[in-house]
Amino acid sequence: MTSAPASLGLGLVGCGGFGTYVLDAVAGLPGLRPTAVADPDPVRARALGERHGVPAFGSLEELLERADVAAVAIATPPAAHAAMATAALRAGRHVFCEKPLATTARDARAVAREAERAGRALVVDHVLRYNPLLRALERLMAEGLLAAPRRFMFENDASDQDLGPGHWFWDREHSGGIFVEHGVHFFDAARALLGSDPVSVRATAVRRPSGPVDMVSADVLHPGGVLASHLHSFTHAHRCERQTMRLDHGFAETRVEGWIPVHAEISAWTDEAGARAWEQLPDRAAALLHVDGFRPHGAERVTVTVERDAGSSAPASGRGEVRTVPHHVRAVLDLGGEARKPHAYRESVRAAVADLVRVARDGGTPVADALAGLTAVAVAEAATLAADTGTEQPVPAPGIAPRPTAPPHLQESS
Repeated sequence: MTSAPASLGLGLVGCGGFGTYVLDAVAGLPGLRPTAVADPDPVRARALGERHGVPAFGSLEELLERADVAAVAIATPPAAHAAMATAALRAGRHVFCEKPLATTARDARAVAREAERAGRALVVDHVLRYNPLLRALERLMAEGLLAAPRRFMFENDASDQDLGPGHWFWDREHSGGIFVEHGVHFFDAARALLGSDPVSVRATAVRRPSGPVDMVSADVLHPGGVLASHLHSFTHAHRCERQTMRLDHGFAETRVEGWIPVHAEISAWTDEAGARAWEQLPDRAAALLHVDGFRPHGAERVTVTVERDAGSSAPASGRGEVRTVPHHVRAVLDLGGEARKPHAYRESVRAAVADLVRVARDGGTPVADALAGLTAVAVAEAATLAADTGTEQPVPAPGIAPRPTAPPHLQESS
C-alpha cells in the first residue's frame, strides 16, 4: 500500500490582518498544514499562532530554521517582499508572496531569477488569476466564442476610509505607489486576458490638495494596437466603492463588476452555429467556472438568452472584419451576487495557495508565477515613471524565461 504524500508545511511571516486572512483561507486545504508564524510584534504573532495551534516567532530567520517549514507565505508590507522571498528561496523553501512581488522591477527580476535558480515554486497572490469569472472568459476565448479583446478597460473607485495620512500605503518607499501596490493586480489581469506582454505606457497622477497622490491613470499599449486603460482612485467611502472591467471583443463586449469579481455580462452578435454553442453554456457551468482549489458554494449560475434575427442578415463590418451575425446573445456569469464577494476573495486566495501546493508536489509552472509578478511590477514601474515625467515609457522585456519547477524527487537539495 502506497502511503499518502506528506503535507507541505507552511510558515507565515506577517501576522497582521492579511496574514490572518491567508491562514484562515487555507485552513483544511488538502496537502498543506500551517506549522509556524512570525512577526516582530510578539502579541500579533502569539495571537495568530494560538489561533492555528502553531508556534510563533519574531522573524523570518527563526522561521527558516525550522525543518517543518517547507513553504513560506509572505504577508508583510510591500517593501519587504523581495528580500524575504529571496531569503526563503535561498533556504530551499517554496514561496507564496502577497503582491507586489517587489516594489521595483529590478528587485522583482532578482527574485524571479532566484526562484529559477532554486528550482522552487513561487506563486504571487494575483487573486484575479484564480477568479472563476476571469478563468471562464479565458476559456471562452480559447474556444472561439469570444474573440481576443481589442480593448481592455478597468476603472477603480476605491476606498481610502481606512488609509489615514500616516498609513504606509501613501509612502512610495514602503508601497511603491498606487500603480505598484494596487495596479499590479490589473496590469496582470490585462496581460492574462489579452494574452500578450505590454509594450509601452502613458500615465497621469493626480494629487489631492495638500496631500498625497490619490488618483492615477495609465494607457498601456499591447502588441497589435491593443490598448489597456487603467484608472485607480482612492477617494471613496467603503460603501461607495465601484469597480468595472470592460473587454471589447469587436462583435462582443464583456463587463465584469467588482475588483473581486462576482458578476459578468456578455453581449455578443453571432451566427446560428455560435448561437447554438452559446445556448449550451448553462449545461457546462460547473466546468466553465472551475478553478482548482476554489470551492463553489452552490449559488453560481450561467444564464444565456439568444434573440434570433435581432439584426439584419446582411454582412456587418468592423475594423476590417466582415461577419454575418444576425443573432444577439446575452450571457450572465454570476458567482452569487455581491453577498458572495467575501467567499470569492477567500476562495481565490485558497486556490492560489493550492496552486503552490500542486507545483511543489508535482512540478510544473504556477498560474501566477514569477514571470507574472515581474511583468506586472515592470508595467507599474514604467507607469509611475511616465506619470512623474509626463512622457511615454517603454515596458522592459521581462528578461527571464519561465522554467517549470521540477517535481520533488528531481529537485537538488539546498
